Amino acid sequence: MLRTLTYAEAIREATEQEMERDSAVIVLGLGVDDVKAMYGTTEGLVEKFGHERISDTPLSEDAITGAVIGAALAGLRPIHVHQRMDFLLLAMNQLINVAAKSRYMFGGRVSVPIVIRAIIGRSWGQGAQHSQALHSFFMHVPGLKVVAPTTPYDVKGLMIESIRDDNPVIFVEHRLLHRSQVGYVPPEPYSVPFGKARVLGEGDDVTIIGISHMAVECLRSRGHLAGVGIGAEVIDPVSLSPLDMGTILRSVEKTGRLLVVDNAWVNCGASAEIVARTAEHFQGTGLKVVRRMGFAPVPCPTTRVLEDSFYPNGKTIAAEAYRMIHKNAVPWMPEGEDTLEAIQFKGPF
Repeated sequence: MLRTLTYAEAIREATEQEMERDSAVIVLGLGVDDVKAMYGTTEGLVEKFGHERISDTPLSEDAITGAVIGAALAGLRPIHVHQRMDFLLLAMNQLINVAAKSRYMFGGRVSVPIVIRAIIGRSWGQGAQHSQALHSFFMHVPGLKVVAPTTPYDVKGLMIESIRDDNPVIFVEHRLLHRSQVGYVPPEPYSVPFGKARVLGEGDDVTIIGISHMAVECLRSRGHLAGVGIGAEVIDPVSLSPLDMGTILRSVEKTGRLLVVDNAWVNCGASAEIVARTAEHFQGTGLKVVRRMGFAPVPCPTTRVLEDSFYPNGKTIAAEAYRMIHKNAVPWMPEGEDTLEAIQFKGPF
């Protein structure tokens, strides 16, 4: 029987295996050594490796990020864990003007091998300052790699790839993925390359791209669309910078339609970049219609009823895809409930 792990367990295993392989790998962050262990992703590591390599940090994002960059320049390979991506804003100068540029400015004589784990997403009413996904800020900057894996297989492989890489990596994790996603994960160390998207489900009528947890919602929408005879091809970009446009363009060439669903605002976002590159490639030929979905242009709400309206879900994504194909039809919304069992990605095998 193939072994399965949760998303959180896959991160933890990748971290442990790399710490065993390379004594330069260290973990720092608020709460990495406490009983909750960052959603279980650092569970047991302090007992195994000690506080010299697993270190709790104060609420001093700018200072700690500077220390992490200095440690990397001195030869260590730090993993810096942020409970919420929102507060990376306090360390933007360190990340953008120092980490991203040092290798270039010193002619390749230095490197900054850091992994910045940044947690995003809704949960129990996180609200305007604790729910934001700001990955597009970092996609804009040369020298930073940005990844947002969705499956346990990809999150382990990309964590290992990121730790071993000599460049700073922004590693985006949606908090709802840590326990909800379960899938096949090999026990041995392996890597997943940057810049490689994953096709989660094939189809001929519309290409739907889901970023981070929205890949899960897009798989839910695929099930709804199949019930009305629409074949949706669902793609998880996995890596946002570099971005695998080859996989996306091949799919759109087949379907002629593109819907990009982001776990963030659409203005100047990752969805805008994917749509723009697709439009540039096809130059008005072979591309019937494109759409973007994401946050409304207001701060993230707190109450559950407003959250449910604010965030795209499997039903609203399916309804939008249906409108793309049946432009003049009566509006349609799927019935029934979504289940986790229907959307968990079990591969690759």
